[in-house]
Amino acid sequence: MSDIIKTGGKDIVSLMHGKNGELTVPKPFEHEIFLFDTYVAGTSHVTGIEDLAPHLAVGDRLEFFREPENLYDNQAIVVKNADGIKIGYVPKSDNAVFSRLMDAGKLLFGKITSKEMKGKWLKLGIGIYLRD
Repeated sequence: MSDIIKTGGKDIVSLMHGKNGELTVPKPFEHEIFLFDTYVAGTSHVTGIEDLAPHLAVGDRLEFFREPENLYDNQAIVVKNADGIKIGYVPKSDNAVFSRLMDAGKLLFGKITSKEMKGKWLKLGIGIYLRD
């Protein structure tokens, strides 16, 4: 527990933590909150997806980016791998709430939960998470 020590003047107070008075600054409390299971849409439209597939694995983190200027969906969320390569989108049927959260400044990301190559179509299951 911290001790409050008055030093010198009547209005000067210093908080002392730990041994020898060193100040220990706590790290912010962060955790990942699971929100939803879905898949990556549009992988069959990504050039070179067959070459990229071997570099994607279950458990990999995926980054989400809003694309409000998308001609087909103003709530579009682009899904990219850790190297920043676009692999598809959060499905339009699932993105309404997530796009609003992102527009409000919340950090959302995905993790690959399943992977299966079906011909030229890469089927990627993902979990959507909120960093809080």
